Amino acid sequence: MSTLNNYMYQSFNFRGKKKLKPFYDLVASITAEEFGHVELVSTTINLLNKSSSFTGIPDLTPLQNAKNMRSTQSFIASAQASLPVDSMGKPWNGEYVFSSGNLILDLLHNFFLECGARTHKMRVYEMTDHPTAREMIGYLLVRGGTHILAYAKAMEMVTGVDVTRMLPIPNLDNRVFDAARKYEDRGDGNVLFTWNTTGDYLGIKQIWKGNHPQTGDKLRVIEGSPKGAAMPDLDELPEEFAPGIGPEEFQHIAKRLLDKM
Repeated sequence: MSTLNNYMYQSFNFRGKKKLKPFYDLVASITAEEFGHVELVSTTINLLNKSSSFTGIPDLTPLQNAKNMRSTQSFIASAQASLPVDSMGKPWNGEYVFSSGNLILDLLHNFFLECGARTHKMRVYEMTDHPTAREMIGYLLVRGGTHILAYAKAMEMVTGVDVTRMLPIPNLDNRVFDAARKYEDRGDGNVLFTWNTTGDYLGIKQIWKGNHPQTGDKLRVIEGSPKGAAMPDLDELPEEFAPGIGPEEFQHIAKRLLDKM
């Protein structure tokens, strides 16, 4: 949530878009990717919560497992789904948005933000051996590492300081994580996307160029978006009164829709 909203408001508020187009393009294109990352995390949370309860009448206490869960609020407020809160249920809020209007300061903040997120991902990876969770974390480790490098290269272009010499932070290669290795091996850590095909954000090529400082692989900009995957069709949760439409109501809705066609 913080990476998405920090970059989103920085891109909304960016001054001198034409003069500093490569830097605006960089922040805007990473913003687009962060939308996908939030969706990915939300989907993973929904998949991990599968079978946390069972279908039954209220007196059977179908949500009894919730009382031993860290985030009971997830069962009470959102039918075991994702919410913009941290692991202890503390809500995310707009005060976490950093948009100073100073390009160097914003880039430095973004670099730090991504390094912190990378640290947290590594620690969460070490907390769980669930294959779905690790698959998600492994992918985000690689893509987050790409964003760290992108902001480092942008700062070097502005200031002349080679921030890439500090990388990686933490000093641990993504390939030590089984779930991240395959994404590194196929080159995901060397690519940035424009997220459109109209040529609007190709200015990132002026920043994202040369070779990766750890692997020596050539950095590439791809016009468009990465290949996606089918979204899972999450099961209904009658014990959570979700989605809240029974068979009879569904038949009435279907009839009304057909009548309007």
